[in-house]
Amino acid sequence: MMQGAAAAGTTSVSGASWTRATRGRASALASRHVGVVASSSSSFFGPRGATAPPLPLLRVRGGCRLRPLSLLSGSGKNGEVAKAAAAAAAAAASVPADDASAAAVTRDGGAGGGIAATAQLGAMIVAWYLLNIYFNIYNKQVLGALPLPLPYTITAFQLAFGSLLIFLMWATRLHPAPKLSAAQLGKIAPLAVGHMLGTVFTNMSLGKVAVSFTHTIKASEPFFTVVLSALFLGEVPSLPVLGSLVPIVGGVALASFTEVSFNWTGFWSAMASNLTNQSRNVLSKKLLAGDKDVMDDINLFSVITVLSFLLSCPLMFFAEGIKFTPGYLQSTGLNLQELCVRAALAGLCFHGYQKLSYLILSRVSPVTHSVANCVKRVVVIVSSVLFFSTPISPVNALGTGAALAGVFLYSRLTRTKKAKDA
Repeated sequence: MMQGAAAAGTTSVSGASWTRATRGRASALASRHVGVVASSSSSFFGPRGATAPPLPLLRVRGGCRLRPLSLLSGSGKNGEVAKAAAAAAAAAASVPADDASAAAVTRDGGAGGGIAATAQLGAMIVAWYLLNIYFNIYNKQVLGALPLPLPYTITAFQLAFGSLLIFLMWATRLHPAPKLSAAQLGKIAPLAVGHMLGTVFTNMSLGKVAVSFTHTIKASEPFFTVVLSALFLGEVPSLPVLGSLVPIVGGVALASFTEVSFNWTGFWSAMASNLTNQSRNVLSKKLLAGDKDVMDDINLFSVITVLSFLLSCPLMFFAEGIKFTPGYLQSTGLNLQELCVRAALAGLCFHGYQKLSYLILSRVSPVTHSVANCVKRVVVIVSSVLFFSTPISPVNALGTGAALAGVFLYSRLTRTKKAKDA
């Protein structure tokens, strides 16, 4: 089962069974995937120690400009974001893994192997956090610069970029391509619909409200997981699990009441994203359970991404296709080249952080992954507040903190219950 479903938020798809052989293959391939991410990132970040050239200002109608973003800069707000992500990743990497993971490390190389594995895991978590942070920053900049909200087009662009990287991965044999049957495609297609709609609704919300508020609302995903699992899988939650939902729902409500950027469209779009993403996760359990020919998590995510892109194209052309033309965008005063550069960077970060999430899950226990994911959401919220100078009141911060604490408690309780049942 893709065990990071509840923990990985919008990026995880549950349902595939992680056998020992699958986890071993994924771990063996992790180093090569990290190399791909690093080599892809180097073309944008520049060599270590060098200062990346600043991006030109993105001009929009009315004289408004977007600030240039020099990734991983050691000074200013970007330096604060990078330092916060590194510190949080170090804390997350220090969470002890399960006994099986620790035993595997010992077999592979004793203490020296353990230190090297921990360092590599820490580097992967840092990259996971940074890619997630900069995806939200770039995506918010692009959505905010557009004269009209174009969430379907931005979604299609991001999924197209991810699909291109996936085909390159298969073509270069970094990961073996799956052999799909018509029956498997029929089972995966509903998951792709949920993935595509979840991304669309997330982009709708990010275009309307602050990044920090969108992620605070998305912290209520466990509530939808519990309700949908009870309705479609017959899974009755325990009283402690139900109790963990109280601070989540209460915290989101408190944060919503005191949010400066509150907008009903942004609020309900984020809620719809929760519903579609968790419907995808529950459906994956129901549709893929007992499938002997189920593919590994990397390929399942890859196939879902490609199918999501194909499904997003007609929706994009039907809803926004006429509006999104070079001539129309240039007539609004937008710097089209810079807009595409930032959208491409957002697409790279979008696919990169989701792929790294699965690679990390293949190396650690689900509990460790859920803790790291909770920390990641905190880092994204704090980083966006710092970068965009988002005003936040003490009551708003209290609501956000309560919701995130509830998510952490929910993750621990659900993983503990599964461990006891096993």
